[in-house]
Amino acid sequence: MKRRVGVLYGGRSSEREVSLRSGQAVFEALVARGHDAVLVDVGLDVAQRLAAERVEVAFIALHGRYGEDGCVQGLLESMGIPYTGSGVAASALGMDKTLAKVVLAARGVPVPDGLTLTPAAARGFDAAKLPFPFPVFVKPAREGSSVGVHLCNDAAALTAALADADKYGDLLVERYHRGREVQGAVLDGEGLGVIEVRPRSAFYDYQAKYHSGGTTEYLFPAPLPPADYQRVLDTAVAAHRALGCAGATRSDLILGEDGSLVLLEVNTLPGMTASSLLPKIAAGKGLDFPSLCERLLESAKLHA
Repeated sequence: MKRRVGVLYGGRSSEREVSLRSGQAVFEALVARGHDAVLVDVGLDVAQRLAAERVEVAFIALHGRYGEDGCVQGLLESMGIPYTGSGVAASALGMDKTLAKVVLAARGVPVPDGLTLTPAAARGFDAAKLPFPFPVFVKPAREGSSVGVHLCNDAAALTAALADADKYGDLLVERYHRGREVQGAVLDGEGLGVIEVRPRSAFYDYQAKYHSGGTTEYLFPAPLPPADYQRVLDTAVAAHRALGCAGATRSDLILGEDGSLVLLEVNTLPGMTASSLLPKIAAGKGLDFPSLCERLLESAKLHA
């Protein structure tokens, strides 16, 4: 008999809007395939909701803090409810860009130069102390979906971007790498495919991801030379394994004109909306959305 599935979505992070869309899409796909599923909007009463709904397995469609960072995963471990995606440690590592870069670099995965600033250090930071030249990226150390990300071309823009520390906490300042924006998907530890994203904006920001009005181009398979395509995919797999991830991940990378390759971050719970990249890559490999959801559900487990 099929288990009762709780699709965990919504949540309390800045990515709530995206999560609501991901969860609704997953829920509809599972119901269409005959699964006994229920939507669970994750709030402070999530443990009570899971018990009241008699959830036997959780499909995590959350993004951001409290859902993608190991918090919900730890709760589910404590309740004995198998769940999709990575375990507590890998989720926490993947969400913390600073710690993830340390682990990835130690495993030989190429990452951009950067420094992390606490809110106190961000206030009054002297741009002359940057160990690399402009332009630079400023991003929250523990957010996703490009929330709070700024491309800064000068000191004035950097100062304005660092003001976000009061809202997001620690900020990561990284060297800007010019090149093609490519995304490598991994499913159950194996490379699934690589897609190239061509936004109209300066980079693949929140607007380009979710509100581009069809102006963002998605090319699958990424039109790269075979050797470069495989190198991107191999790097995504290496990152997935280095962080100890499970289920599906999607890594964001930049392939430079000079052939350089850097990995920007690993998404341990990739988006599952109509515009999300993991479903696009899966579809390109012959795995439709409902089948992808079922594949992820089948991999649900406890990690502790």
